[in-house]
Amino acid sequence: MNQNNSIRMWIKKYNDIMPTGAGVLFLIQIFATLAFSVLYSTLVLYATTALKLSDTVATGITASFLAFHYALPLFAGNVGGRFMSYRMLFSVGLIAQFIGCIALSLQTMSAFYWALAIFLAGSGFNLTCINCMLTQLFKPDDKRREAAFLWNYSGMNIGFFVGFSISGYYQLSHGYSMLFLLSSISNIIALLIVFLKWRTLCDIQTLYSALKTIEKYRVNFIGLGFVFILCLALRWLLEHSHTSDTLIIGAGVVMICAIIALTIRQPAKDKKDKMWAYLVLSSAALVFWTLYQLAPMGLTLFIARNVNLHYLGILIAPQWVQNINTIVIIVGGPVLSVVFAQLRERGLRLTIPIQFSVALVLTGAALCLLPIGIYFANPQGYTNFNWILASFILQSTGELFIAPIGYAMIGQLAPVNLQGIMMGTWLMIMGVAATLSGYFSNLALGNTQSLDPLVTNTGYSYTFGLLGLAAIGAGVLLLVCVPLVLRLTHEKKLMGNIQRMSSVGL
Repeated sequence: MNQNNSIRMWIKKYNDIMPTGAGVLFLIQIFATLAFSVLYSTLVLYATTALKLSDTVATGITASFLAFHYALPLFAGNVGGRFMSYRMLFSVGLIAQFIGCIALSLQTMSAFYWALAIFLAGSGFNLTCINCMLTQLFKPDDKRREAAFLWNYSGMNIGFFVGFSISGYYQLSHGYSMLFLLSSISNIIALLIVFLKWRTLCDIQTLYSALKTIEKYRVNFIGLGFVFILCLALRWLLEHSHTSDTLIIGAGVVMICAIIALTIRQPAKDKKDKMWAYLVLSSAALVFWTLYQLAPMGLTLFIARNVNLHYLGILIAPQWVQNINTIVIIVGGPVLSVVFAQLRERGLRLTIPIQFSVALVLTGAALCLLPIGIYFANPQGYTNFNWILASFILQSTGELFIAPIGYAMIGQLAPVNLQGIMMGTWLMIMGVAATLSGYFSNLALGNTQSLDPLVTNTGYSYTFGLLGLAAIGAGVLLLVCVPLVLRLTHEKKLMGNIQRMSSVGL
């Protein structure tokens, strides 16, 4: 009896901290993210080693894959909650990811583009769906929301850690088929958890939930039609990466132009000022994410071919390097949260533009370290792994200054009726950044077909140094413009809320 009472008390205590369903979504996030993390870290290596594609083609495909992954949430937001419930669309997405992984395990060119297209149709939808399922668990004034998203962010990083780890293990033996088969299983596990908690994850106050049963069947059919057409379109676009690049960049320009037009039309000066500030900070974010997205493309090839991966007596797989980022995020987030709290107690104002400036300078410094490491490479041209370790630590620390507070920034600067389009544009920026990263990766690779580090180091050194200095310059420029941005954000009035949200986000 006492044991039963203890269990009830524990459940009640948990429900006071988090609503029913939050813990389930945390668990789902781990397994749903795992397969994407495998492709994120392995795609360019798989394309060049297993499928024998050229470096240029492989980086182009990887860039398009990442760009669509971040751009598709705009489309998913119009399907989920309208033509399907979020839990149903999420389930369809998991099935699509499962099929994509199975197709990739075949290791044939005929299956390759179909596999990526089908997988993308799933991963692009799931990013939106799981956030919407989590959001609808809370009432608008529920202060527990930030903590729930922090936990979900942690779950995502756990999924990335596991995905990067198993990817590296199978990369060392080129066991790609087994790697993708294992990745497919993670989607089935996530799907089973969704089905077991189907009622808990139901839509709340969406257009779909208000429909009658017969109407739901009709719109479900339309929603599935959208998914099918999307797969066909992605299949063609991935094979024609130049067209994909143009489309993504064009869509990004259209979205920015739309935001500018909406900004000009704002009747209230304070709302107009905040939207101009959003555009300035979005430009800074574009620079950061362009450099950040080099990791799964040109930077991965550099690490695999031009770095001495024997470290402390262990052979390091290229994918394992990505875990440096994951560990820094998991450990560094709470540490920075404490540091920021102490700095605020001493009266130091940590404003949004200052944090963005720090992020740009750190990621610029991270890239500037690499040419130095290349300069001190061994006689065979291989760079010491310590330079990679230091570079990734700096870049990951920079991520903590920009990624978590980006969403809080939108909540502060976007008018209520425009938060959806401005959030979608924020995600689109990451898609445009991935496309630009593809261009810069090919610039680093150059025109040579040689894999000899003594030949290719020059191209990598020039590109990394150029981009690093550009990022530092952008960070310094933004720092100079801090007073202007603060006037636009009216941040003196919002300082308390912004600091609270950024602290929780970190």
